[in-house]
This record gives sequence, C-alpha cells and structure tokens, in this order.
Amino acid sequence: MAHYKAADSKREQFRRYLEKSGLLDMLTKVLVALYEEPEKPNSALDFLKHHLGAATPENPEIELLRLELAEMKEKYEAIVEENKKLKTKLAQYEPPQEEKRAE
Repeated sequence: MAHYKAADSKREQFRRYLEKSGLLDMLTKVLVALYEEPEKPNSALDFLKHHLGAATPENPEIELLRLELAEMKEKYEAIVEENKKLKTKLAQYEPPQEEKRAE
C-alpha cells in the first residue's frame, strides 16, 4: 500500500509541475483544437507540432527570417549565374594568361 501512495505522490507532483509550467493547459488547448477539427489531419503528430510551434512568441519572426533567407538564396543564385556569364564574356576579350606573361 505504501508503494501505491508513493507512486500517486510522484504523479501528483508531476501533474502540479505540468500545470505550473503551463504545459498541461497548452496541450489541452491543442488537443481540443484537434478534436474540434471538422476534417481530421492525416498526421495528428504534425498537427500538434504545427500548433505547438505556432504558439511560440518568436514564430512570426522565424517565418519572416525563413522568407528572407529564401529570397537571399534566389538572389545569390542569380548573382552566381550572372558572374559565370560575365566571366565567359570577359574571357572572350582578354588574351590567354600565357600571352600576358610573354609580354
């Protein structure tokens, strides 16, 4: 009987910890949202990840940074391509390196 009470005590401590941290409330809200979804998603885990991640205060900033990163990658690729074209064009007008050294 003492073992049962010790386990209950640990469970109660853990439950209070979850309540105090706000995790219990957050999980409850997300699970209620999943329950109220008219069309259940294919992956409940992805639904939880999305909704828990969306609850972080910095999420809008992260999304803006991701968009900015994508734009910068596109610009970088365009500049690399332009650089290749310009090098090719420049090579047509410059004499080969051996001829420069001979002069």
